[in-house]
Amino acid sequence: MNDEASPVLSSVDGCVGLITLNRPHKFNCLSPQVFELMLDALRRHEADTAVRCILIEGVGNHFCTGADLDAVQHRRSEPAVLREYMRVGHRAMLALEASPLPVVVAVQGMCLAGGLELMLACDVALAAGNARFGDQHAQFGLVPGWGGSQRLPRIVGMRRAMHLFFTAQRIDAATALGWGLVNQVCEPDQLHASALAYAQGMGRRSRHGLAAMKRLAREGADITLAKSLVMEEDIGLHALLHPDVTEGLAAFQERREPDFK
Repeated sequence: MNDEASPVLSSVDGCVGLITLNRPHKFNCLSPQVFELMLDALRRHEADTAVRCILIEGVGNHFCTGADLDAVQHRRSEPAVLREYMRVGHRAMLALEASPLPVVVAVQGMCLAGGLELMLACDVALAAGNARFGDQHAQFGLVPGWGGSQRLPRIVGMRRAMHLFFTAQRIDAATALGWGLVNQVCEPDQLHASALAYAQGMGRRSRHGLAAMKRLAREGADITLAKSLVMEEDIGLHALLHPDVTEGLAAFQERREPDFK
């Protein structure tokens, strides 16, 4: 989908499937339509065997400031409709976590509330030096609706998460890096190039191997260590029998880069 009037753009650059939030006039806020279009784009990229990684970006000066509060206000008199708005957001976040493809997100400017929740559902986060992160729900008497209350403490720890929840303060990119909220910080004018290069680096990896690694990390985090080690043994054995390992070991013996199909 390349219609620039669409609130979500979808394209492919080499081995990277791009999903781009395209509502800069509304700071890329998240509406039910945005979530549905994101899900559609994700499914198309997953079905494309040439795609090895997903890159999520936002058009304009800011990545995403959260939910479309106009849409929330219009739905407050219809609890069933409002619940579906929350559920489609959850479906989108869970789909990113469950995707067999690594999901990289590039953040510039403000990344707040629902925007932060979207970033938390991705696997790797790159930030521009001008990025600012915060959870503004308490400022308006709201609570996170798309997993932020659960994912943020798991990533930055309970004390830091509570600080952001209670104060609605924003932290800068350097602080986010120190907290482990993002993986890398780069100059604002280099964000897209840096994130794309990072994502394209996945093109040299086995798609099957990356999917197995992501599954182990994601699912293993929610079960006991003993159970996760059994899961690692089972998935690791299955991976050893995959054709990509045949190519990988041959490349090692022949002192060359693997060519994964």
